[in-house]
Amino acid sequence: MKKVLITGAAGFLGSHLCDRFITEGFYVIGIDNFITGDKKNIEHLLGLENFEFVEHDVTNFIELRGGLDYILHFASPASPIDYLKIPIQTLKVGALGTHNLLGLAKAKNARMLIASTSEVYGDPLVHPQTEDYYGNVNTIGPRGVYDEAKRFQEAITMAYNRFHGLQTRIVRIFNTYGPRMRLNDGRVIPAFMGQALRGEDLTVFGNGSQTRSFCYVDDQVEGIYRLLLSDYDHPVNIGNPHEITIKAFAEEIIKLTGTNQKIIYKELPENDPLQRQPDISLAKKVLNWTPKVSREEGMKITFNYFKNLSTEDLHNREHKDFDKHIKR
Repeated sequence: MKKVLITGAAGFLGSHLCDRFITEGFYVIGIDNFITGDKKNIEHLLGLENFEFVEHDVTNFIELRGGLDYILHFASPASPIDYLKIPIQTLKVGALGTHNLLGLAKAKNARMLIASTSEVYGDPLVHPQTEDYYGNVNTIGPRGVYDEAKRFQEAITMAYNRFHGLQTRIVRIFNTYGPRMRLNDGRVIPAFMGQALRGEDLTVFGNGSQTRSFCYVDDQVEGIYRLLLSDYDHPVNIGNPHEITIKAFAEEIIKLTGTNQKIIYKELPENDPLQRQPDISLAKKVLNWTPKVSREEGMKITFNYFKNLSTEDLHNREHKDFDKHIKR
């Protein structure tokens, strides 16, 4: 049985990756310190013979006994609300956390995949964004703590690849959505859906002409899985190239939720990207991957998930018997 270590395992994407690798027959070790992750995302995995969970901060030394085949590094705040609130931790997990995990991968002779982001392109001057575009990032702006953490993460990963001969993979993730997102984490989809469910007007920043491209979580996980097992060691964009303006997307949400909210406009945050669309030609070529789930289908699934959770206290619910499964 192949063994994989997944950091950020209690997060949105991390928990879905745990599910996928367990389904594929791997032994999965999940690591999270719950700084932004949620215990409820992995409760259904506790007690499984091929799942082990360790509560740990990867910016500290990581000790792991036995062999290891793969590492997927997904530990990082990903929401603007989070990384603006905890900027130092965001930089540390991108730098110290990645360094620790690369050292572990080298010691175990394991292949390591890091979760980078479309934010390495900043507010792009090239559209759509291709992997050979170097980006337009404000290193000292508020978003720099996240953007530069990810850019450093890519740089040190390629250094280990070239200097130590370590097998590495880099996925540049574009906006991804689906069940297990936090309802009010500040990202576009949960923000809009949370407002709709509470009967509030939808907040659009700027004039709404900025664009995003949304990829359903199952498609994202499939792309990541294929990249890990591929022979390609340079960055690959994984996202849905179907682009939409934020204003048009807000109108879609109002229609989907059957509400009669209005759209209100607020000042655009500093360095907020005006365009975001992945060029996925490389993913098609080297991974034979394209997204399959339409935005209409994915949004219905996601809205039903949020609607069913809307009456629960998501962060104060009891997690019965959770602690007995955690290693610290």
